Amino acid sequence: MNVDIWSDIACPWCFIGKRRFEKALAEFPFKDQVTVTWHSYQLEPSLPEHYDGSELEYLSQRKGMEPAQVSQMFDHVTQVAAAEGLDYDFAKIVVANSFPGHELIHLAAARGQEGAADAVKEALLSAHFEQGRDIGRREVLVEIGTAAGLAEEEITAALDGGTYRDAVRADIRRAQMLGIQGVPFFVLDNKYGVSGAQPSELFAQALETAWREANPLVMVGDRANADELNGEVCGPDGC
Repeated sequence: MNVDIWSDIACPWCFIGKRRFEKALAEFPFKDQVTVTWHSYQLEPSLPEHYDGSELEYLSQRKGMEPAQVSQMFDHVTQVAAAEGLDYDFAKIVVANSFPGHELIHLAAARGQEGAADAVKEALLSAHFEQGRDIGRREVLVEIGTAAGLAEEEITAALDGGTYRDAVRADIRRAQMLGIQGVPFFVLDNKYGVSGAQPSELFAQALETAWREANPLVMVGDRANADELNGEVCGPDGC
């Protein structure tokens, strides 16, 4: 079964959604037969490569919200993240365009070993929301990529040459075609969509539903003889 996930590195709910989905997947009986693919999405594609102000200042100016209101929003998201084992620190966040990070994830998916793309995605999210690192800086991207098993020379060449720019843009266009207007967004087997950082229980239900749809149970026996298909059984009400 395939699970396609659209998310942005600079999206706090995307990290929370990743954790909740991972919890559901870890408990799914057929998890070893599930393939997860990360797709790019940008909430703020016009964001400059670097912004000198804080995250609070940027959102206040960008959304026209009062700083106190933004701060309250940060507190709420931080508490929700903490419940998932994440240590957000909005005061340390470095505002930066996430496009190069998405390129790095595509490189990891194309050239890295199994799990490399997920490792890069995880490291980028943690660097941005927990560590206060600049995800737009080349040194940070190289460090994260090499830690996931990529070669420094290949990372530099891919970012300098824009090898995966079209792939990032294609992901964004596909999201638009699917009608995705916010992230995270999960698509199971190209049929079932889950929008947002839903509770793990809902992700578990979605996985089970998609799996049953793709792997229907076929009864053994002569369909012409109903008794062969419905033998004696015991149930909650007795035998």
